Amino acid sequence: MSYRIAVIGTGYVGLVTGTCLADVGNFVLCIDVDPTKVARLSQGDIPIYEPGLDLVLDRNIREKRISFSLDLSEAVRTCEILMFCLPTPPGKDGEADLEQVMATAQRVGELLNAHNIVEPRIIINKSTVPVGTTARVAAVFATVAPERRVDVVSNPEFLREGFAVDDFMKPDRIVVGTSSPYASEIMKDLYEPFVRGGAPILIFDEKSAEVTKYAANAYLATKISFMNDLSEYCEAVGADIEKIRLGIGTDGRIGKRFLFSGIGYGGSCFPKDVKAIIHAANEAGTPLEIVEASKHVNDRQVRRFIDRIINRFDNKLDGRDFGIWGLSFKPNTDDVREAPAFVIIDALLKAGAVVRAYDPEATASAKRVLGDSVLYADTPYEAIDGADALIIATEWNEFRKPDMLKMKSLLMRPLIFDGRNIYDLEDMAADGFEYHSVGRASVEPRDT
Repeated sequence: MSYRIAVIGTGYVGLVTGTCLADVGNFVLCIDVDPTKVARLSQGDIPIYEPGLDLVLDRNIREKRISFSLDLSEAVRTCEILMFCLPTPPGKDGEADLEQVMATAQRVGELLNAHNIVEPRIIINKSTVPVGTTARVAAVFATVAPERRVDVVSNPEFLREGFAVDDFMKPDRIVVGTSSPYASEIMKDLYEPFVRGGAPILIFDEKSAEVTKYAANAYLATKISFMNDLSEYCEAVGADIEKIRLGIGTDGRIGKRFLFSGIGYGGSCFPKDVKAIIHAANEAGTPLEIVEASKHVNDRQVRRFIDRIINRFDNKLDGRDFGIWGLSFKPNTDDVREAPAFVIIDALLKAGAVVRAYDPEATASAKRVLGDSVLYADTPYEAIDGADALIIATEWNEFRKPDMLKMKSLLMRPLIFDGRNIYDLEDMAADGFEYHSVGRASVEPRDT
């Protein structure tokens, strides 16, 4: 059957979730507090870059299966399922901030009373939250609306930016945390259209579902940090991290994914969730030493890369001109949160350098953070015209096969610092570049 679903919060997770649920026949009402965003989304104008999302959203707006509103009261009154897709930013100590989650639960409970809702309501928490949050939210409803039938469910999301629509439509698994048989059956029915290929719907207790989200991101972050930790050793002994990646990635026990070394992970999930689970584990008196080490390695990795740039110029960057390719934390997104490129830019600017940056999608996002402290180029080649060196911070596909002759003619010297290892060492030497990457030997231009 189809459901009437309210998605509360139209950020990255909420917008993708609401759009994909509408696409299988549900009627989705997306709620936000920002009138400008609601107006834009009602016209199909998406404020984020996520490949394929615009087409799915346009289709469901036309079919009137999705709408956008400021009215939480309408959502509580008309929708049997309410999904919390609210931000849980880290505090200074890394602890997830639940203010919006708890305030929304309080308000929903008050509205249930105001409308005298007698039908059951399922509250689905898709926000990434510490263990025990489902119980805390349930306690709010038990206090505020004790006469209402409310089941609170943990249903963490596992969406990769740049692949979110495919991830939602064809998930590896669905994780549901609930002790309610009624909610369990509704959740199975809700997600049935997405698991026809055989992906499991895993029904856990609430706490196990909450920890699963943090554990997944912490483990993936640790895989990345392991390779970055190893990259420093490879540079010291003359080994090639890319060959080692292939050598261990073909082992089925290890797997090929998340083994690419570079300048560290970023984005809205890994840094925040790693900090949050470290804090939660410390609070429980059970420190996660491996996760703590992975965070330390990630923080150090971009600093090592910056030091290589500074050392190459004998600590004299004042007045130097650098072109940077890539501002988003990874390709296929305009998300610049915790992007390593920003750490590099900050260090260069503090050293007196001039920075010209290019990104296919993230320039507008970067401007909101960096303002006019850097120059913004309209093309990759404009970014390096007259530059002392090119720095590659994000592995966008359009950077993989550039015109090398044109690059050499534009750069003051044929010098590249590649933080994502997108070029072959032999090719760079043959093309006449001085080339510094991660976990591999630096190469000098080969005489031709």
